[in-house]
Amino acid sequence: MELRKDPITRSWVMTGDDAAEAKPSPESPCRFCADGAQVIAVSPNNPGAAWSARSVVHPNPLYHIEGEPGRCGDGIYDRMRSVGAHEVLIENPRHDRHLWNASDEEIGHFLRLAAERILDLKRDPRIKYVSLFKDYGKNAGQEFSHPTSQLTATMFVPRRVLYELRAGREYFVAKERCVFCDIVQQEERQALRVVEARGDYLAICPYAPRVPYETWILPRNHEASFERTGLNKPGLRVNLAALLRRTLQRVRTLTEEFHLVLHTSPSSLHPSKNLGYWKTIDDDYHWHIEILPVVGSKARSYTFKEVYYSPVSSETAVKQLREAKIEG
Repeated sequence: MELRKDPITRSWVMTGDDAAEAKPSPESPCRFCADGAQVIAVSPNNPGAAWSARSVVHPNPLYHIEGEPGRCGDGIYDRMRSVGAHEVLIENPRHDRHLWNASDEEIGHFLRLAAERILDLKRDPRIKYVSLFKDYGKNAGQEFSHPTSQLTATMFVPRRVLYELRAGREYFVAKERCVFCDIVQQEERQALRVVEARGDYLAICPYAPRVPYETWILPRNHEASFERTGLNKPGLRVNLAALLRRTLQRVRTLTEEFHLVLHTSPSSLHPSKNLGYWKTIDDDYHWHIEILPVVGSKARSYTFKEVYYSPVSSETAVKQLREAKIEG
């Protein structure tokens, strides 16, 4: 497998003739319950438990930590080896404790582990970005039955995040303010698309949703890096855990399937000598979590991939999510 760059969209694509790993049968024991995985890191223990959350090597990783990228040109094209890291973050030792039915303390342990792993991987000078994501449900591409998220460290910044970074920087240059902070302030002032506020965190349905019931969770106070929040603010981490749990409960009253993606700042520990990016990153970017439910909708005529279609407005979505019956 190798990474190839599209010269038009400038997005990196992984491609190659790689043998697919045989999927375990439904009767097979859970590999994460059986302690058979290669452990990378473990969170602080809960009383009476061997571990609370831990990171393991993905059994069939897309990115490998060994070696150099060997980036090279092929005429107008660019390619490189898939050097990086691919980990599975086991959210809970119990097979039935997900982010929507675990305790806030358990979720807090998972969030801290995620912050630790992101910071550790960013220390590698080869790494440009670390992605944390969760796919839940058959139509969302779920891989494992155990409560897990995944983490990938790459030598490039994913296109969607790159768009956000560039837009954030342009907004800051024009107004000397963070666009995400302005969004938070306007949404709180208008109260049209706010799902719930919890401490210093806010859950909203974005003004221009890509899918029905798309929901974001953002810190009210400006912070570009999730790992700084996750490691240095335990009280805030508890509020984030509660809001994440309650938001997923709301989403699951409408559909059980979803994608969850953490957007945090790229690595600035080893700045590029050639590129001028990220000089104002701490001022112009704002970490957040995006939840994209997988909801069936009527077929529409062809449109460009980047022009999304959502048959439910954010204002209608907020009403249904607010009224959803969830646990305390």
